Amino acid sequence: MLARRTWSQIESIHALTYFARESIDGAASAGLRGFWMGYFGFRACPLGRVEPGVVDAAFANFAPSMVRRSIPDAWEFADPADLVVARARAAAAALRRVSPTIEHAASGSNEALESVIAAGSPIGRPLFGANFDVARFDDPVERLWQNCTTLREHRGDGHVAALVAAGVDGPQAHVLIAAERGWPTEVFFASRGWSAERQRAAWAELVDRGLVDESGLTDHGVALRAQVEAVTDARAAEPYVVALADDRWETLVDRLSRVASDVLRSGIIPFPNPMGLPSPESSAD
Repeated sequence: MLARRTWSQIESIHALTYFARESIDGAASAGLRGFWMGYFGFRACPLGRVEPGVVDAAFANFAPSMVRRSIPDAWEFADPADLVVARARAAAAALRRVSPTIEHAASGSNEALESVIAAGSPIGRPLFGANFDVARFDDPVERLWQNCTTLREHRGDGHVAALVAAGVDGPQAHVLIAAERGWPTEVFFASRGWSAERQRAAWAELVDRGLVDESGLTDHGVALRAQVEAVTDARAAEPYVVALADDRWETLVDRLSRVASDVLRSGIIPFPNPMGLPSPESSAD
């Protein structure tokens, strides 16, 4: 499905910001203290000087105590507006390092990406709405990364809405995708701050709903996961359908796929990972 292929390319280009040395160093140079303050500061900065409850609600899958170790303290060390610039600059430097096709992809993709962004609705999508208002960068690679990030957050906001509609919270979502992929739950829980008690509780809650058992996802669990992903993909596809003819959408995905492949094969993003990105060996463009 074209929407799923688009997610794979957009997510790969965006997610480099969490792991690339340029981004980690860029967050530190901007004044943020440690990896996780860099993560929360860089990702939340388009929202402005928000309190931790806003980040809890928008990010949706971190333990509140983990968010509060970084937010709002991050804003005492760095102005959010400065972080918006710093994160794009750092991500662009990393993209230029790992992808020899990045300049060509940027020149050929930014206009199409921006037409899709313009067709997207910010209603119920706080991270998309905040990134929508980020001014266009003059540098084409910074602009490409920001465009991919804006659309990534559009899809992510829609995914959170689909989970909420299905009655699935953050810890439960982690258990479900781990069971589906056959991954250890530590892939998600170790980096999201939830306690072992909350992990066990999430499992028990899903057992009670008939979604998991000792062998993994039940048939009901498989159906629920498929429904959530189908709703997410359908809502994410809407601005592409409005803005681009099918052949232009295909061309955009093909251009982005070369950059995404460079990112995935660079070793910057670990596998398995909390975003659910497949490894280069298992992904199919």
